[in-house]
This record gives sequence, C-alpha cells and structure tokens, in this order.
Amino acid sequence: MKIIIIGSVASGTSVAAKARRNTESAEITLYDKDTDVSYAVCGIPYAIGGEISSFDELTPRDARWFKKRYNVDIHTSHEVLSIDHSKKTLKVKNLLTGTIINDSYDMLVFATGASYYKPEIFQGKSFDNVFQVRNIISGKDIKSFVDNKKPKSAIVVGAGFIGLEVSEQLKNLGIDVTIIQRSKHPMGHLDWDMSIRIEDELEKQNISFLSEEVIIETNGDQTLESVVTSKGHTLRADLYILATGVRPNTLLAESIGVKLGETGAIATDTTMETNINGVYAVGDVAESFQLITGKAIYRPLASTANKMGRIAGDAMTGGPLRFQGILGTGILRFFNLTIAQTGLTEKEAIKEGYETAVLFNIKPDKPDYMHGEEMVIKAIADKVSHRILGVQIIGPQGVDKRIDVFAAAITLGVTSEDLFHMDLAYAPPFATTKDPIAYTGMALTNALTTAPLITPHELMKLQKNRADITIVDTRVKSSYEKGHVPNAINIPLAELREKSSILDKDKLTVVYCNKGVTGNASQNILRNEGFREVYNLSGGNKNYQEIAKRRNNGRN
Repeated sequence: MKIIIIGSVASGTSVAAKARRNTESAEITLYDKDTDVSYAVCGIPYAIGGEISSFDELTPRDARWFKKRYNVDIHTSHEVLSIDHSKKTLKVKNLLTGTIINDSYDMLVFATGASYYKPEIFQGKSFDNVFQVRNIISGKDIKSFVDNKKPKSAIVVGAGFIGLEVSEQLKNLGIDVTIIQRSKHPMGHLDWDMSIRIEDELEKQNISFLSEEVIIETNGDQTLESVVTSKGHTLRADLYILATGVRPNTLLAESIGVKLGETGAIATDTTMETNINGVYAVGDVAESFQLITGKAIYRPLASTANKMGRIAGDAMTGGPLRFQGILGTGILRFFNLTIAQTGLTEKEAIKEGYETAVLFNIKPDKPDYMHGEEMVIKAIADKVSHRILGVQIIGPQGVDKRIDVFAAAITLGVTSEDLFHMDLAYAPPFATTKDPIAYTGMALTNALTTAPLITPHELMKLQKNRADITIVDTRVKSSYEKGHVPNAINIPLAELREKSSILDKDKLTVVYCNKGVTGNASQNILRNEGFREVYNLSGGNKNYQEIAKRRNNGRN
C-alpha cells in the first residue's frame, strides 16, 4: 500500500505517524510546498514578540527526523501541480530545482490546510511593510522587519485569535497598535455581552479599536504609507498585519471531484474519507461537525487538525478510530485576560431552536486570601433537558482549568445538576471550596427549577417597554448610592423579611445584589413570603452596568 499525503504540518504528519504505528508495510510519502514541517503555527506571534526566543523552537522536527523515527519520506519545497485520479498518479514540482516528477498512490490524503484571506483592496498589491501570519517564513519576515525597521506604529486588521495575539506582542515591544475590525466586537464568534469585556482590556492597554470598519483605499507604492477606512478615517502606520481569517485550500481536491460541504471545506465521513474511495481530507481543509447539533461547522484549530490526522491514519490502516465531532473549544491570552469558549454560544443555541437558560456567574478562581481574581462565566443550558450547551469564560487566571472541565462535561452530555456533583480538587492555592464550576451547576439548577434568572438584556427590554415591575437592590445603602439599576428601590437583605410587606406580591419582581449570590438569597425570601414571580438578575449589578455601559455607547 502506498500512501501519499499532500501537506506536512499538524494533520499531515499525524496521518503519517499513526499509519506507520499501525503498519510497517505501507510506503508513506508527504509533499509540501513549504520549507518547514510539523511546525507550531500558534506559537508564531510569541516568537515575533520575543516571548519565544527562537523560531527554531517552533520547528523541533524536520524531514530527517521523520524518516529516522517513522520511515516516512517528507519532501519540502515540492508542490503537487495536478492529480490524475483515474490513474492514481500526480505531478509534483521541485520548487528549488524546477524539476517535475511523477508519483503514484493507492491512498491519497489532502492535508492542504488553509490560505489566509487577503482583503479585496490588497489583492494584486505588494507592500514591503504589509504581512500575514501564515507560516514560519512569514513569522520570521515580520520579526526581521520589527528588529531592523524599528516601527513605532502598527495597524492590525482583524480581531480574532491571531489579530489579538499579534497585537499583544507588538504592544509589548513598545509599538503603538490600532486594530480595525469588520464586525462590532473583537472575537466575533463570542456573544457580544462577553466580547465587550475584551474591549475593556483594549482600552486599558491603550490599543485603539475601530469596529465596523474596513479599509477601502491604500496609498503608497512599494511601502504602504496610509489607508482610508469605510468610515472616512485616514490612518498611517509603519507596519500592517492582515489577520482577516482563512479559507480552506480545496482547489486541488476539487480538481479530482472531491465534494465540498456546506461550509466550503471538504466534506468527509467519520473516518475522514471523502466522497471518493481511498481519498481523505484532514486539518484546516476539512469540514468538522458540531458535537451537540451534529451539523457541519468549519473551525480550523490545531487540536482538531491533529485529531483528524490520527483518525485518518488509523482508519485507512484498519483501525477503529472515528471522528466524533468537536465543540470548537478555543482559548486565548490577551494581556491580563484569558478568553475561552466551548460548545454553543447563546446566539448559536437560540438559532438552533433551544429554549435556553443563561447564567452569568462572577466568581474568583481561588480565595481572596490566596490572591484569587474574578472570572466571568457565561453558561447556557437547555431548559428542556437541562443539558449544558456551552460556556464562555473571561478572566485573569484559572480560566483554562475550568473551560477544559466544561468541555469534558459537555462532551459527555452532563446536565446542570451533574456539575454540582463533580468531585473537583480543592485546596486554597487552586480553587474555592465551592468551585466556580460547581457553583455554575448550582445556580443553573436553581434557575431551571425553582429560582429563575433574568439577564440584563431581558431586564432592559422590560424597562424599555415600561413594564410594571418592582426592582429591588438588596445591597447595603452605600453600594446602592454609588450606582444602581434604574428605578430600583433599595432594601438591604438584612431588612428584606421585615419590609417585604410593603411590596406587591402579585407584581413581577426582580432582585439583585452586586454579583448574584445575595440576590439569590433575597429571591428565596420573597418566594417563601408568597411572591408570585421573582427573578434574580444574573451577574448582579456589576454585570448589568458593564452591559448597560456598552449599550449606551451604541456597542451592542
């Protein structure tokens, strides 16, 4: 059996390694037009900023290592020009010598990755100070430019993973950074009431964020001197980074009849085989499916690419591994924040037809006396089954641990009740006695059964419609006077039992505290006193004011 793999980064080399582990009889060859193999793409921004001392650390393996370790042949600087699947042959060009060679295969794997999208205004243009973070060579080029040209200002186009990571690194080098983003908020796949917290960090770090803007004009010949945006801003910078997303490299696969899925990436079955027998697709060129909904999604992540590669290498050599879908779990460090998400966002869950319960849980990752810092956890559950559908977390520390637990829980289909019963590790340096995960389960269970929550958005909608409601601020008077929800009356928790008689039990009542815990206690008091309908404001006054601030600034 002869296996040809086109592409030798994360997924391609994973196919080769797993196939070789399963069999010694296969002949395995990889072709890649790049110069490096199996490199850590996600580490490139940190090498640009010097946090990683050398790009060599991102390329620990080369073709000789793979030959010695796995007896596979990797040919870099070799581009596959065409494929004749009827004859199972391909034409390959050595980019260093110009020599054309022919090769044949029994099984073919497309690990051709994705190309970084270049905005239309930049199509057909080349500037010596405009870069994309594509591969090791591009990373080295940016690093060389920064070291030699000493830019004082940079414009980063795009506020996704790469855009924010590069912005952080450039800012840490003392470069003034402006981010231009097509959508309204950074990390646009998150719910806006979470991504606004990234905007707070942008402001704190003195990074200018221009939202709902695109570049419509470029000025300069060899060097890009200035750009004009769709809102009429003329911006000048010494360095420009385009981080505007990727598109799967499917043309070669399409040329032999491989079918694309609805996302525009290659459609496969659970073995990663395409519609053509013996032809596979893995990594950023391939489509995934959402574990919860079963629907196709395109979420190009290194972790998924490695997983796909292992599955394909196993399946094509008779192994049992099958692709089970993904949650799209992702995480990002941005200065003092860790930003993470898994499963469905609220907007995605609603689009899928779920009736959702939404919790904003603001909790420290460990006790105050151990220097704990607050995380904002947004959890979404299905009101019918109580299954956890998705979680987003933003905070300075402790986020990575929690998002992985939530990802595991969602993968196993746990309910909100299950979260409370998980036996999680506790010691003061690591967690609180009621871990934020357990507390998320407790609060969601209450919301789904006896103690419903209301989100700031829902309360604002009631206020806008002038609904006849009672809003009770249960904090102490001094906290109330510093700032409160509009039209709220102040009855501290300690006085609520005595003063509840002055309230109308038949009127819809919303209680709140600073972050939610005392609000829940107040809610229970009023429920036990016979109030007909009582809601606790999710995330309390702190969450309400954060969201209201952005709404009032037209940022929702």
